[in-house]
Amino acid sequence: MRIDKFLKNARIIKRRTVGKEACDGGRVSINGKVVKAGDRVSPGDIITIRYGDGEQKVEVLELLEHAPKDRAGDMYREL
Repeated sequence: MRIDKFLKNARIIKRRTVGKEACDGGRVSINGKVVKAGDRVSPGDIITIRYGDGEQKVEVLELLEHAPKDRAGDMYREL
């Protein structure tokens, strides 16, 4: 699954376009490597998102194409 789509489906970022901008702006990395919006994410990957002076780290647990609101939190684990 594309990283921008994962961020939107998991409800880490509200809109896919915002996720795409964050990726293309160099603020998102997978396993320590800065990625573009089209790069693939898979279970077990560690995603780091930098916001201003802070950052959020999550581990990918599962990929769901259409995640209902109550299942979105099951897609990742905060680190």
